[in-house]
Amino acid sequence: MILGVVLGSYVLSFFHRTAPASIAGQLTRAFDIPRAVLGALAGTYFYVYTVLQVPVGVLADTYGPRRLLTGGSLVAAAGSLAFALAPTWEVAAAGRTLVGAGVSVAFIAVLKVNAVWFPSNRFATLSGATMLMGNLGAVLAGVPLAWAVTWASWRTVFVALAALSAAFAIASWLVVRDRPEDDGFPAVNPRSPAAGLPQPWTRALGRVLANPATWPGFFVNAGIGGSFLAFGGLWAVPYLVEVHGMRQVAAAQHASVFLLGVAVGSLIVGAVSDRLGNRRGVMRAYTLLYTLSWIPWVLDVRWPFGATLAWFALMGLLVPGFTLTWVVAKEVNRPEHSGMATSVVNVGVFLGTGLLQPVIGWQLDLGRGAGDVAGAWSRAVLILAGAAAFGAAASLLVRERPPARRTAAGAL
Repeated sequence: MILGVVLGSYVLSFFHRTAPASIAGQLTRAFDIPRAVLGALAGTYFYVYTVLQVPVGVLADTYGPRRLLTGGSLVAAAGSLAFALAPTWEVAAAGRTLVGAGVSVAFIAVLKVNAVWFPSNRFATLSGATMLMGNLGAVLAGVPLAWAVTWASWRTVFVALAALSAAFAIASWLVVRDRPEDDGFPAVNPRSPAAGLPQPWTRALGRVLANPATWPGFFVNAGIGGSFLAFGGLWAVPYLVEVHGMRQVAAAQHASVFLLGVAVGSLIVGAVSDRLGNRRGVMRAYTLLYTLSWIPWVLDVRWPFGATLAWFALMGLLVPGFTLTWVVAKEVNRPEHSGMATSVVNVGVFLGTGLLQPVIGWQLDLGRGAGDVAGAWSRAVLILAGAAAFGAAASLLVRERPPARRTAAGAL
């Protein structure tokens, strides 16, 4: 029940994250805005998410996921309602900012529950399962949302999401517990005597930030996670419509298949990593192959519908190598600091996305103004592929603990 509630909150956060891709045209018409402003509107979610990740990690380690999820869900409900009722894009941006602030707690809360309620040697598999569930929310924000807004307005959909967020707030308070001991169960991962006394959060955060092994994952996430969410969360559908001549629903199908591939791939990469006892090698292989998967679009290859759909699925399967950064961050820092460690590297995902989404929009506006839309899209794809290559290069700097020493992380 506890994992179900926190995963449900995370699924909803992923829906919000990628929904603008399916309603980009409706948002542009509703608020009469250019592409650069659309990118900024979608990016407000990621800006606040970026700023709040480390504070959320501190709160997860000090106050626990129960209070975080309850408060965050209430804020997300208010933001979703404001977004739905917004008369101008500025009000919509404020509402989306509130949504980003509210749902920013979901992912770290899930990882904290995974770290505290389950054995440490299952963390990568559980992280993959978490991404699987989250990306199902993204899939729902694809074709199902594109279909739903043909029957009801996008504003009605977001009013319903506000009600759902409020329901999750109630469920989080009633069901979620911070640790097994709160429900009368023994601790699953008891503290090692060698770990010493708990540290003040300021010292603990300083220790995480000062650990050089924490940071390579940040840059992997900025490049791989940023390119993935900037494309799948906003620009994939417009790209397929304007460059490949697809209809809106067909383009949304591609985006959904891409995100479904990420969902399935997340479960696979976590299980493979745990089975092999290897993080860095698996991460490097995945990030390199994902970068190479951009080559057909950089070369502007034109394939039939079935081939492009299959390639989008393959791209999605290759994305989740970056999810192992959370596992590495947890393992190279003290176990009780898992919330802070994972939040620090996770900032990279949302910083990368928040920068890439408006940059792509700006590039497209420049091309449209110059009458060179095709050239603008070519440059936009090259930017996204370059970001992926940056993330793959950063994976070469990742360090990991040997399997036999992972349980002794408290000695750091």
